[in-house]
Amino acid sequence: MTPLTLTAGPKGGRRTAWVPTIVLVLGALYCLIPIAWVVVAATKDRSELFSTFTFAPGTGFFQNLSDLTAYRDGIFWRWMANSAFYAGLGALLSAAVSAAGGYALGRYVFRGREAIFKMILAGVLVPSIVLAVPQYLLLSKLGMADSYWSMLLPSILSPYGVYLVRIYAAASVPAELMEAARMDGASEWRIFSRIAVPMMMPGLITVFLFQFVGIWNNFLLPFVMLADDEKFPITLGLYTLLAQGASQPALYTLVITGCLLAILPLIGLFLVIQRFWSLDLMSGSVKA
Repeated sequence: MTPLTLTAGPKGGRRTAWVPTIVLVLGALYCLIPIAWVVVAATKDRSELFSTFTFAPGTGFFQNLSDLTAYRDGIFWRWMANSAFYAGLGALLSAAVSAAGGYALGRYVFRGREAIFKMILAGVLVPSIVLAVPQYLLLSKLGMADSYWSMLLPSILSPYGVYLVRIYAAASVPAELMEAARMDGASEWRIFSRIAVPMMMPGLITVFLFQFVGIWNNFLLPFVMLADDEKFPITLGLYTLLAQGASQPALYTLVITGCLLAILPLIGLFLVIQRFWSLDLMSGSVKA
């Protein structure tokens, strides 16, 4: 007996091939339409914004930008600088800690390694929103609340970053290469910094990007930690503008313009890092 096989005809195959494409197009529209509306709304002045709801560009973008810059002596750009500081330094430190922790868990065998790794996996499952209040209470006891440290310290350790680097290190750093380096007299630090880190670079860049975006978009942690608006990140700063817009509707145009400017660094960062992703993957394939 020969097994019964079902083959789809050419018309049926073409029909089913369109289904994933349609789903992806709908998903892209769902994500891009709000961004497109923000881009268009940022070009409208107050009368244009509240009178019509269309995707036709307005004429007030430069005036909105000027008003936003002039608001409270340019505090918006202070918020942007704070976000860049929190996200940039926090993501860099998180990538460094994830590199060391993930490499140790992925390439060394020691007692308690699996227990530590399971604890890290448990940390991945805990939402950061649950930790905001306990972190505030702890840092408040240490006298670090309402400081730059209160934003940086909770961002340094990323359980997901350590998990990702551990998986990447186990797959991309050959044990034979490490043994050859030890036989040549290389120290463990030299093996890590000169051999392992370059080979793990695509994974570390991914951790950096995830942490940067997460810290940049974080709202609850600064809302709990910070009281001085001079230290606010852009998310909390725009929230205060939006709250004041209930009594001053003119601020709504500033909020929308600020939202547009706030997403531009993320878009630029992704485009730049995407270039490094492709370069690292190509160099890895050449070395292999």
